[in-house]
Amino acid sequence: MSSFTSKLITLLACLSVLLGCNRADLIDEPHPDAEGFVSIFNGKDLTGWTPKIAGEELGVNYKDTFVVEDGILKVKYDKYEQFDGKFGHIFYDKSYSSYILRMDYRFMVQGQCPGSPNYAWINSGVMLHSQSAASMSLAQQFPTSVECQTLGLPIGDEQKRTTANVCTPGTLVFYEDKLDRRHCINSTSPTFYGDQWIALEIQVHGNDKMIFRINGQQVFELEKPQLDAQDPRDDNSAQKLIDALGGKTLLSEGYIALQAEGAPVQFRNIRIKVLDRQASASWP
Repeated sequence: MSSFTSKLITLLACLSVLLGCNRADLIDEPHPDAEGFVSIFNGKDLTGWTPKIAGEELGVNYKDTFVVEDGILKVKYDKYEQFDGKFGHIFYDKSYSSYILRMDYRFMVQGQCPGSPNYAWINSGVMLHSQSAASMSLAQQFPTSVECQTLGLPIGDEQKRTTANVCTPGTLVFYEDKLDRRHCINSTSPTFYGDQWIALEIQVHGNDKMIFRINGQQVFELEKPQLDAQDPRDDNSAQKLIDALGGKTLLSEGYIALQAEGAPVQFRNIRIKVLDRQASASWP
C-alpha cells in the first residue's frame, strides 16, 4: 500500500468519525438478529434513554424512578413518600416512523406509589410518535403522543380489564373508519392478573396505521394518528407542535417513551425493526 493511499484511508476514517459525532441521533445499536430486530435497551444501564419527569429538568431521574436491575428496566417508587404529580416518561433518544417494536412487560401489583391517582392503579404505557423529551415544558405531565396503554389486575380480582388500549394525550386517531374523540379506547385483549410477563408487539406505519398485539394476537388497530388542535390540556403542547410543523396535523414519526405514572412496572427485551425509510420531517 502506498503512503498516499494509507494517508487517504486515515483521512477518510477521521472524517467519518467527525461526521458521526455531529449526528445527534446517532446511537450505537447492535447488529440485527435473524428477524431483523435490534435491541434498544442494553440490559445494563439507561444508555440511549433519557428521563423526563414532571417538574424536573430533562435528564433528572427523580428519586431513581427508572433503574436497571438484572437485565430489566424497572419503574420503582421505593424512594417516594408521595407521588406528588411526578408523572414520568423515559424516552429512547432516536425518532422512528415505520417499525415493529417488541418488548415484554409486567406489573408489580403491590407497591403502588402513595398519592398516585386512582386511574393510574396498575397502569402504564408506551408512548408512540411522541414529541421529543426536550420539547416538553417543565411541568408537562404527558408528552403529546399516541399511547399504547397497558393495564393489569391483582390475582383474585374478578374484574375484567383489557390491555394494549389506546389513549391520546394531545392526539386523535381514526378507529373503525371514523375519527374517534374518546381519550381512551379499549382493545379486545383478555385480562391479565398478577406479575406475569406479557409480550407486547406494536406495529407502526408512519401516519397510516398502528397495530397492537398481545402474546402474538392482534387486539387493536387504529389509523391516521394526528395532533389535536382542540387539545384541552393547559400546556397547549399539541397546538405548539402543529405550529412548529407548519400547520400539519398528521403524525408520521416521533419518539418512543415508557411511562411511569405511579405503578411499579418492568420492561425487558426491548427490540425494534425498522420497516422502511424514515420520514424526512422531524419533530421540533
